[in-house]
Amino acid sequence: MNCVGTLAITLAVAATVGIGARSAPQVGTAPQGAPQGGAAAAGGQGAGRGGQGGGRGAQNCPAPAIPAAEGCISSQLGPANWPNPPLPDGPIMIQSALNQHRDLRVSILKGFNQPWSMAWLPDGTMLVTERGGQLRVVRNWVLDPTPAAGVPRVQAGGLQGLMDVVIHPRFAENRFVYLSYHKPLPRIGADGKPALGRGGAPAMDGATTIARGTWNGSALVDVKDIWHDPQAVRTEASRLGFGRDGMLYMTVSASGTGADVMRSADPSDIAGKTIRLRDDGTVPPDNPFVNRAGYKKEIYTLGHRNGHSMQLNPETGELWVTEQGPNGGDEINILKPGANYGWPYVSHGRNYNGPKISDSPWKEGTEQPWVVWVPSIAVTGGTFYTGDKFPGWRRSFFVGGLRQGESPRTGHMERIEFNDKWEEIRREPMLVELHQRIRDVRQGPDGFLYVATSENAGAILRIEPAPAP
Repeated sequence: MNCVGTLAITLAVAATVGIGARSAPQVGTAPQGAPQGGAAAAGGQGAGRGGQGGGRGAQNCPAPAIPAAEGCISSQLGPANWPNPPLPDGPIMIQSALNQHRDLRVSILKGFNQPWSMAWLPDGTMLVTERGGQLRVVRNWVLDPTPAAGVPRVQAGGLQGLMDVVIHPRFAENRFVYLSYHKPLPRIGADGKPALGRGGAPAMDGATTIARGTWNGSALVDVKDIWHDPQAVRTEASRLGFGRDGMLYMTVSASGTGADVMRSADPSDIAGKTIRLRDDGTVPPDNPFVNRAGYKKEIYTLGHRNGHSMQLNPETGELWVTEQGPNGGDEINILKPGANYGWPYVSHGRNYNGPKISDSPWKEGTEQPWVVWVPSIAVTGGTFYTGDKFPGWRRSFFVGGLRQGESPRTGHMERIEFNDKWEEIRREPMLVELHQRIRDVRQGPDGFLYVATSENAGAILRIEPAPAP
């Protein structure tokens, strides 16, 4: 069966369960600087991984149409809340398995709250997004105490808030900075009227949105939403990246559990997709589904769950996307125009309460992942290493992980080494001894590696060669 045939079956099943029927948990619109996350964020348990309950009978839950749509995720392992330890002030010394880069120094810059992404301006200034809605500025390894102005108001909570930041490839000419974020929208109830939340206040949802502003040296000005779909509510993580073709790509993540997982396979819904846009947010005429009835014209690929990176392979020009699976089944996918990556029908993983998502991890008409994790590490942001500070790390892709095998205090970074055909030959867990949830990994313009910890008391780590004894 080809991709179109698979999608026809997908839509028929989706129609029987009612796409979009499940309401998202209520979240609040965060002012800039609001702390993010409670016990989950601080204690090593990832947000958006399904609720804890007493089983199908206790919660009166209907049987799901497919295993991935399970909405009653019971805790059969017992509570596993174990707060991550605080980071030292640093610097600290760690070691790598590679002889050439055995001894490493890690500098620690504190003062962040749930940092999500990093980007560098040509003058070396680092911009850091915080999920609560702040854009932080770092110059010469010093954090400016005042967040940059100009960030749109965001809907923050769970895996929603201020997400990614990238600069335009021709920033020196136009000074454009792009942000992905969740825009606050009034929640509409089943009666077609605005829903009310706690205390009678209007209930709000967050819709994945792209904003573009101009950097004036200290703030964003002339900020405008260049892409917004009101349907993109009940979505999770998003990542941005420019391709070699000059187009802007973004992941739009779907809910990871419950009936909303069906949205990933619905071509009339933007959730669970990657999208391709011009740098002004308009749809290019050569998108794979631009002339296909029933498809969102922005869609580049479909069948995704929760995409956490959008990285350009410097040799092949392909875009690599890290994608969180359920309990196992994290992936790196290489994007191909018009491809279907199978979620929620196929996965290498299991649901959080044990059952397999699918008997086979592949079906005709779907793309196989390039890299898979079983058990899951809750994979997050990644980067290709191309610098000169660690020549032995070239042809490596670094990723962050929030936790491994659903266990707390197991967050770390991984180095995945590839051969000259980009086939995996080695994985090296790193930063394991810090017991931190890792949200993003980036190569800086200085050739060092930078790592963002996903903690309320968050930090940026800089990894560099240790000085000679």
